[in-house]
Amino acid sequence: MTITIDARALLIESIQEGLAQGTLEIGEAVRRLRTEVTGLHQTQFAKMCKISVRTLVHIEHGEGNQTLKSLNAVFRPFGLKMGVVRVRRDIS
Repeated sequence: MTITIDARALLIESIQEGLAQGTLEIGEAVRRLRTEVTGLHQTQFAKMCKISVRTLVHIEHGEGNQTLKSLNAVFRPFGLKMGVVRVRRDIS
């Protein structure tokens, strides 16, 4: 799988925006980053992130109660980490 640096950056940015807007779940974002950006299988990606395959599977399926450390481990290769964002409130 070959992806240009610019296409990679745009894809990561698009996924990051989906997370920030709440239109993309964390598990789906991780799966898309893994498959579309790296092209790696779960085993390879888990090894690269230094987490177990089981943990990665749970993250991608939105199962369990993942630690911040595990979530940051899967986002780190993309220059991302978990954080706090302001919730926009509509003033009526």
